[in-house]
Amino acid sequence: MCLQRKAVKGRMVQVVMAGLTATLAVGCAWAQADGSQSASGDLAAKPAQSAVQRVGDALAVVRQLEAEPRMKQLLQRAKGVLIVPSYGRAALAVGAHGGGGLLLVRRADGSWSGPAFYDLGGLTVGLQAGVEGGPVALVLNNDKAVNEFMQKNNFALSAEAGITVVNWSKLAQGTAGTGDVVAWSGTKGLFGDLLAVGVSDIRFNQSLTNAYYGRTLSPKDVADGGVANTQSQPLQQALATASTSVK
Repeated sequence: MCLQRKAVKGRMVQVVMAGLTATLAVGCAWAQADGSQSASGDLAAKPAQSAVQRVGDALAVVRQLEAEPRMKQLLQRAKGVLIVPSYGRAALAVGAHGGGGLLLVRRADGSWSGPAFYDLGGLTVGLQAGVEGGPVALVLNNDKAVNEFMQKNNFALSAEAGITVVNWSKLAQGTAGTGDVVAWSGTKGLFGDLLAVGVSDIRFNQSLTNAYYGRTLSPKDVADGGVANTQSQPLQQALATASTSVK
């Protein structure tokens, strides 16, 4: 009788232990799955957060553009604007991107598109002593300049590439024509005394653009206005104000 009870008790312990093992296994599996999903979500969130941050930083640059003498007139005729909130001199020394920017294009109805994201490599600049970098904007004066961004990747804006990029400070002084592109900087001395500026290694940032809109898009898709992100509305509105004539 005692032996039977011991046998039954032993089987019960085995059943309980098996149940606990199964429960622990399921729990671990769920934890691993949840952890994987969380990690995946974190990775996806990083480009989106970077894109949102870049849009917010660009808004401050547009405010600076609006305050510049004669810039408002230039923006009224502009076909597009590439805004680089922070262009770093130090990055050029190690061959990294000089800065991350975003492009807004004027639509046929006069409104501005949402941002498409780009990265810049080198600028042909005449840096004065002590100047490390700062905000940069490239005002695209014609469709020819805009089409460079729509049709190409890893391209340059320079006289050698058939695009004239004029130093804004020279234009403001009345010593230069408008050219295809006008290069402005919020940091005095970034372009030095150069009349013309060259921009190289311009690349469309597919990752940030996709993350910002939640789908795969080309620069033309964004420029055509088929997609939108409400977080860019303040930037678009600020640019609309900066490019509207005062009556």
